Amino acid sequence: MRLLLCLFAAVAACAQDGGAIYAERCAQCHDKGLGRAPLRDAMKQMSPRSVLRTLARGKMMAQAKGLSDAEIRAVSVFVTGKTFETVEEPMQASCAEPKAAFDKPFSGPYWNGWGAGPANHRSQPQEMAGLMEDQVPRLKLKWAFGFPDVIRAYAQPTVAGGRIFLGSETGKVYSLDADTGCIHWIFEAGAGVRSAISIGAAGDGWAAYFGDETANVYAVDAATGKLLWKTRIEDFPAAQITDAPALHEGRLYVGVSSYEEATGAAPDYECCKFRGSLTALVAATGKQIWKSYTIPEEPRPVRKNKNGVQLWGPSGAGIWSSPTLDLAKHAIYVTTGDAYSDPAARTSDAFLAFDMNNGKMLWSRQMTAGDAFNLDCWKPDKINCPKGNGPDFDFGSSPILVDLAKGKRALIAGQKSGMVHAIDPDQQGEVLWQVRVGEGGAFGGVQWGSAVDDQNVYVALSDLRYSIASKPESGAQKAFTGRYLVLDPKVGGGLFALRLATGERAWYAPPPGCGEKRGCSPAQSAAVTLIPGIVFSGSLDGHLRAYSTRDGRIVWEVGTAKEFQTVDGVKANGGAIDGPGPVVVGGTLYVNSGYAFIGGMPGNVLLAYSVDGR
Repeated sequence: MRLLLCLFAAVAACAQDGGAIYAERCAQCHDKGLGRAPLRDAMKQMSPRSVLRTLARGKMMAQAKGLSDAEIRAVSVFVTGKTFETVEEPMQASCAEPKAAFDKPFSGPYWNGWGAGPANHRSQPQEMAGLMEDQVPRLKLKWAFGFPDVIRAYAQPTVAGGRIFLGSETGKVYSLDADTGCIHWIFEAGAGVRSAISIGAAGDGWAAYFGDETANVYAVDAATGKLLWKTRIEDFPAAQITDAPALHEGRLYVGVSSYEEATGAAPDYECCKFRGSLTALVAATGKQIWKSYTIPEEPRPVRKNKNGVQLWGPSGAGIWSSPTLDLAKHAIYVTTGDAYSDPAARTSDAFLAFDMNNGKMLWSRQMTAGDAFNLDCWKPDKINCPKGNGPDFDFGSSPILVDLAKGKRALIAGQKSGMVHAIDPDQQGEVLWQVRVGEGGAFGGVQWGSAVDDQNVYVALSDLRYSIASKPESGAQKAFTGRYLVLDPKVGGGLFALRLATGERAWYAPPPGCGEKRGCSPAQSAAVTLIPGIVFSGSLDGHLRAYSTRDGRIVWEVGTAKEFQTVDGVKANGGAIDGPGPVVVGGTLYVNSGYAFIGGMPGNVLLAYSVDGR
């Protein structure tokens, strides 16, 4: 009966039921500034179909557990303020004909996967970039592509063979023409696709490999978008894939993270049982070769919370960022997230090394001990909060493998603690140097990744902070205390160049800042990208800036937090730049804009910039 009401009655009738469910299951995060949940105002930019997909088969399945189809539909109507019947599918700009067959994707300029190579340098050589240092100030918008039904553009583009491959929050995976932005094909995955895509050989053709937010890995024909295979590599309900698969000699290496850190906040939830993992698959078939957990021991009962609910541990240590391949040593390096429950594993907040052939853990080097945290720690009662209560200093950055003088090597990665670490992969992760670049915090420190050239590592700093307001205002999040959290316009951001060998600071570029604009943040959370002479860094204020690698001077910047006319006819606007960094291929820079997390400005656009917009 309720289903019929939601299908045919007025919006208010559905919204009434949806509002009650929302208040019970969703409001504690979306109304109260808990974690990275988008604000309810931001969700009004989504369609009911998009919200329904997230609840029914996406990363919010745990929150929707036990709800009927009608109740899920009602919540979707309530949070968007729209009906299913009035949502119009936007027109799509399909390519008339492919300009060339997709048979030699690496014969010309390309950026494949997350870090533009197995060592994750995030550095594009001149012949691939096609953009000279002195041309950067002439970059202008070439075209814009809009993603329908989303409030964040969170998948980094891959460019190969004259095509762009990227996922979206709705689970649509696109193949676009790199020159015009027209659509070659769209593949519908079962859940949001946040990982960057890796292109590799598949039989007589080429495949696009990626993961989704329910821990499925896919191989799709890169020329046509036809599904080749699909494999679920982790059955844990909150498991997800956020890293780009690493591809080498017919094998895929995929890390798994989770959002159990959020589901653990429910007082009746048996927190926590997830363990991060690294899986090797046969690229041709998706068959598992081996699987290794970041926490070797299985979780066990630890204690009961004050409601009598059993708590478990150890847990956590998810792999958020793409694996780094050491082809000389046949090793794989990853960084891990924090623990979700007591006791905190020795492999959380750590660098880990695995044998590429059999998955055996070779060594580990922990950078923050005892870091057990879940989102219940931000609630007043702290029923499921671990005794250590954080500080939530996990790694979101891939380790970067670099060569130093006299045959020495290093793995370098920044941490949410505000520290940048260099360790020796040939000496069991022995620490070479450590440098503090910021105060750190749950949303502070180094978030999504750095870049290197022969001399320096270039590190962007987040250090996002909130101020307190006593009444609601634009961009504010309501806290549990009844007050409102507003992004602080004067705190956060900055770009550092550190010497590879010593960590000594070569230069520092302070953030331009947001002035007095409340609800704006200068935090530079997005991954940075390098071409010869220039490092690009985006910020939560919606700006993308190009810095000289010699002295940190800003030579070009563009504001993306505005509306754009798109080649596919989708209504689109930019917002915060966070998560993935830009990629530069064949004279064009591609960057996503819009990231509705932690109060960041929502958006739904991919932007292409070239010299004079040509």
